[in-house]
Amino acid sequence: MIKLETPYYLIDEQKLLKNMKKIEYVRKNSGAKSVLALKCFSTWSVFPLMSKYMDGTTSSSLYEAKLGYEEFGKETHAFSVAYSKDDITALKKISDKVIFNSISQLNMFYKDVKNIKLGLRVNPGISYSHFDLANPARKYSRLGERDVKKVVSVLDKISGAMFHYNCENGDFASFSKMLDFISKKYEKVLRKIEWVSLGGGLYFTKDGYPLDKFCDKLKKFSNEYGVQVYLEPGEAAITQSCELVTTVLDIVKNKKEIAIVDASTEAHMLDLLIYQTPAKIAEKAGKNEYIIAGRSCLAGDIFGTYKLAEKLKAGSKIRFADAAGYTMVKKNWFNGVKMPSIVVKRLNGKTELIRKFGYTDFIKNLS
Repeated sequence: MIKLETPYYLIDEQKLLKNMKKIEYVRKNSGAKSVLALKCFSTWSVFPLMSKYMDGTTSSSLYEAKLGYEEFGKETHAFSVAYSKDDITALKKISDKVIFNSISQLNMFYKDVKNIKLGLRVNPGISYSHFDLANPARKYSRLGERDVKKVVSVLDKISGAMFHYNCENGDFASFSKMLDFISKKYEKVLRKIEWVSLGGGLYFTKDGYPLDKFCDKLKKFSNEYGVQVYLEPGEAAITQSCELVTTVLDIVKNKKEIAIVDASTEAHMLDLLIYQTPAKIAEKAGKNEYIIAGRSCLAGDIFGTYKLAEKLKAGSKIRFADAAGYTMVKKNWFNGVKMPSIVVKRLNGKTELIRKFGYTDFIKNLS
């Protein structure tokens, strides 16, 4: 058993496999392919497992596309809100599909990539999101083309379309209703293309989700329009598969007990601050209440308030659950706080220290 120093992200491949099995089930029963959304999770040390069950990767930048191509293999889908000429030069060598965010960029780079399967992001004007910040159809959204006539006008240049309009949507009824809306609004487009990506943000791997209804809906949509359907799971692929393991360094009191751990929301779980949500915790619940806070200088560096079964003291371990999505891809060196190591518990039960970060990494990140 290796000795691990906190903080560290612990990815459990057995828990990850549970999600992969559901993704495989959807593929077999609906025909829909799934490509991993690297913007959410790019920890390539577990790609050998994930690539057995998924069809490739989708990216939001050149670097993500290269990572998917080199470390995941299979299909490499490239997307960016805006490409540079250099991006396109590099991407056309490694991409199976290049998806444009706008017609202007499609026209700008069409001659460079016309021999690749091209797609266009379409904004249907509807969405599901708990947060305006993440709402693809928010007011003045720059994400995708909305005008049906304009999309129809470039159908000779594209073979597919991407509709990414969900964020953490675990409601099948909502998904079904919106897919019907898209089917009706974009029927002329759908009948002329070969493939359709329904994007990410669909939480179909959560416990209790009606997978059979989901598969049936996808299959009927695919058959109706003669298209290959793609899903782009990010959170859905890695949900509940990782913990951020920390150690309590101190407990201070200001009307409430405040436990300070050796990690930081700002540096290690940034979305908690961005969306003002508490961290999920893996500890047993009880009657001992604590505010659990990070060690950075930010006053609002708070993981949340919890009632725990065990009393905390310096040296106690605190494990934050569901810590894979949008964490390791966003971790940073704010305050020079020690960056969590990346640890994987393999399918055979063996724990492997994949990467440990130190002062050399800190100074190399700067200039």
